[in-house]
Amino acid sequence: MANMNDQRRGMRRRAKSALLTATATAIALALSAAAATAASPPPVTISPLPGTPDASPHAQISFLGEPASQITDVSVVGSQTGAHKGRLESYASATGASFIPTTGFKEGERVTVSALVGPAHHQQRVGSSFQIARLFHYKFPPKVAHQAATSGTGVQSLVSDPGLHPPTIAIEADSPEASAGDVFFAFNEGAAQWGPMILSPSGQMIWFDPMPSNEHAMDFKTAEYDHEPVLVWWQGYIAPIGVGFGADEIYNQHYQRVAQIGGGNGYHADLHEALITPQGQAYITAYTLVDANLSSAHGRKEAGILDGVLQEIDIKTGLVMFEWHSYGHVAFDESYSAPPKPKGWPYDYFHINAISLDPSGDGNFLISARNTWAGYEINHQTGQIEWQLGGKKPSFKMGPGTETAYQHDIRWQPDGTITAFDDGASPQVHKQSRVIHERIEWKSKEVKLIHAQVHTPALVADSQGNYQLLSNGNAFVGWGQEPFIDEFASNGTVLFQAQLPAKGTSYRAYRLPWKGTPSTPPNIVVQSAASGTDSVYASWNGATEVSFWRVIGWNEIHHVSRLAIAPFAGFETTITVPSGYAWYAIQAIGPSGKVLATSLAAKG
Repeated sequence: MANMNDQRRGMRRRAKSALLTATATAIALALSAAAATAASPPPVTISPLPGTPDASPHAQISFLGEPASQITDVSVVGSQTGAHKGRLESYASATGASFIPTTGFKEGERVTVSALVGPAHHQQRVGSSFQIARLFHYKFPPKVAHQAATSGTGVQSLVSDPGLHPPTIAIEADSPEASAGDVFFAFNEGAAQWGPMILSPSGQMIWFDPMPSNEHAMDFKTAEYDHEPVLVWWQGYIAPIGVGFGADEIYNQHYQRVAQIGGGNGYHADLHEALITPQGQAYITAYTLVDANLSSAHGRKEAGILDGVLQEIDIKTGLVMFEWHSYGHVAFDESYSAPPKPKGWPYDYFHINAISLDPSGDGNFLISARNTWAGYEINHQTGQIEWQLGGKKPSFKMGPGTETAYQHDIRWQPDGTITAFDDGASPQVHKQSRVIHERIEWKSKEVKLIHAQVHTPALVADSQGNYQLLSNGNAFVGWGQEPFIDEFASNGTVLFQAQLPAKGTSYRAYRLPWKGTPSTPPNIVVQSAASGTDSVYASWNGATEVSFWRVIGWNEIHHVSRLAIAPFAGFETTITVPSGYAWYAIQAIGPSGKVLATSLAAKG
């Protein structure tokens, strides 16, 4: 009997041991699987990102990384509004889809999201949770119309296009060693009409588009969209708090709008960035005004902030593919800007002003924040900050000359170096504004200055500005609030310099290749000149391929004569022709002798 009891106790011990072993094995396997899952990237990136403290009440739920056909059982539940119905809409430029709720969310509520993603029998449950913002209500002052001067110092007047009054751009330097490519910038704040402008490599005007009297244009440049070269600029209203509310325009080589990019999730596109990819995405900046407790930055407990938002937009559908907020990722006390004293004024603690895609191709991007004096590398899947360049908590030792203050335009370069426009103001911190080129030494975790360039005499740009590193090593610089555009050789020699009229600004300036053929006919105006001759004024706003102008004339019996041919002489060409013809027209002739376009008839 005792032996049997001993055997039973042994069996129980062995069974218990086996159970414990099996349990430990299962736990180990589970932990291993969990670790593997944690280490691997999520199957989709859900925006608003998990933990976002101030998502929009109008937010869509973005699932980036899986096709709509493999996103099922979507559940979106607000803590106050309950379950939300909606529809999935696919992106045109990348794999993914957005869930568009039928109704919006309530301010202050928490939203929980879950869905099954992946192919059948291999689906994974994914989820997210975020907070809806309590909006800060700031009373914007009314828009003030800009009264453009039509004559006087710094203003051009054109006979053939009398509605245009662009700024006069003075070319102070133009070396044969200056780079090829036209000059792009958007003129603001001066006496003339405001708007985007293209100059020839030598500084002659090619194209100008005047803005409505209460709007600005910013960040004018070229890009590729739908496999074609296009023009891109931001257009809209700039509030006194220093941010924009508008949309990004995309125009083709015929100066016709082919797309417009607005902010998603109820936001407006901001003036600071519109980065267009050849695949059809746009990375844009936006701002939202939300309630926040500023006691950590020695401000009010009940206050408002300007939260800097980055959005990845699918251009063709307008859907939001990815969204990142500075609030929740960067602390208020990292700002060099003090909380405002007026109670109704929002705290612009971050001020996102540039987005640059990582040249490694990993999808991450580098952003610039003016008021924390820092750049941040953002993980495109998780939204987490990978590392920080400068500011109060840099990830690297910042070498001599590498730190910035109130900077703009931090950019990755193709070789993995980084450039920036260091305003050094406002308020003024540095003796003068400059552009810098620097390199991160990854092994030693330090940042080293490659070189810096400054304007002579010294300039202090309180805002704006950019640095374009050209393929030949030259630096092309728009001095922002200061009315200058420069090109420097690598040794610092000024190869090109343009000066805008007094008080004129250009947010950014670029040197870029461009070919344009307007969809509208050339302009012609005929005026009587000396006895027996008339003067023909010819122009074609935006044309880059005209080599010659041909003037034709005819009388009442339709006898057509070729009266003159003259070389293209800048934006407006004046041609002397015999008088006595009832009608005149001009033909734009290309370099091969082909007629590019013919004007409408003008009376003699």
